[in-house]
Amino acid sequence: MTNNILRKSFLFLLIYLVSCTSYEQFKYITDEFEIPSQVYNATYAQTWQAVIQFAKKYDLAVQNQEAGIIKTRDIDNTLELNFTDSFGSKDSVKSAKFKVIINVVKGYRGNKEITKVTIFKRQMVEQDFLQGYKVIASDGIFEKVALYRIGKILSVDNKIQNIEKVKQEEDAKKF
Repeated sequence: MTNNILRKSFLFLLIYLVSCTSYEQFKYITDEFEIPSQVYNATYAQTWQAVIQFAKKYDLAVQNQEAGIIKTRDIDNTLELNFTDSFGSKDSVKSAKFKVIINVVKGYRGNKEITKVTIFKRQMVEQDFLQGYKVIASDGIFEKVALYRIGKILSVDNKIQNIEKVKQEEDAKKF
């Protein structure tokens, strides 16, 4: 009886130790596949216009408001990547490009409409012509800056709407 209990406890301990070490091996997967997103207290139409205003400087391949998706064509960022890595230990890259995919989803919190914006940057790097392009993980800075800028565009729009509402109320009182 005690021998059987010892075997079960040893087996449990072995499984526990193996599972903890395997988590460390695959921890990067959860970090890598976490896609930056932000929830805004704005209507879908307001958020869509803010996203379009942010994305207008890029060459867009897909812009579908009904599906809530924006995709850019390949954007060359070889110079930027080589400049940021110039003081690091990495070798310079021959070529680098990235695509951006932005999703806008409508939702409700109580009876108020909200929207969620998700931004995914797919960075590809070519070290030499023999290897071809390899997908590398994004550092997340571009995505966070994009979400911040979209939020600022929405806050400016909300302030303008509030000012216009106050002006309309003042004009209504004059009559």
